[in-house]
Amino acid sequence: MTRASIELGDVTPHNIKQLKKLNTVVFPVTYNDKFYIDVLDAGELAKLAYYNDIVVGAVCCRIDTSENQRRLYIMTLGCLYPYRRLGIGSVMVNHILSYVEKDGNFDSIFLHVQVNNESAIEFYKKFGFEIVETKKHYYKRIEPADAHVLEKNLKNLKNCDSSGIVANHSNDASKQNGIDSTASSHSQLDGRA
Repeated sequence: MTRASIELGDVTPHNIKQLKKLNTVVFPVTYNDKFYIDVLDAGELAKLAYYNDIVVGAVCCRIDTSENQRRLYIMTLGCLYPYRRLGIGSVMVNHILSYVEKDGNFDSIFLHVQVNNESAIEFYKKFGFEIVETKKHYYKRIEPADAHVLEKNLKNLKNCDSSGIVANHSNDASKQNGIDSTASSHSQLDGRA
């Protein structure tokens, strides 16, 4: 039996309709034309997910510079229902984590999740995201209308390696390789979506 192939590909004018169709099926909200125009200029921040060469998911992000911070906002990250729990969501999140790590200048990554979407909340928690706020009446045409804001703080992770271990150049052996409690879940990057 051959192993399944999961790959990410660019969003282009030639496949933008596939992204629109996917978003219509996966999400309970509708995105306007400006969303898709902006996505075409997003480069590495917008990717289609392919499972054995079939488009089954997508991630779309933008850089947010409000509140005197530089944060990455995950606008959408979703996968068609029959293809969930195969690692596709994890590939998309890992792509975003790699992007912010290479850039090195982000304070955090954040997104909104409908309060009753417990599977999405648990999925993001595997990657070190935490609920930091609940916005009442965030959604206009769906119930429940409230959304949790999930955020992964990157400020405290800038001195950590990929396993969440704090890089410490002290000669004190008891301090070397100490675990940063704010990054302890950062090492769980093998969660399945």
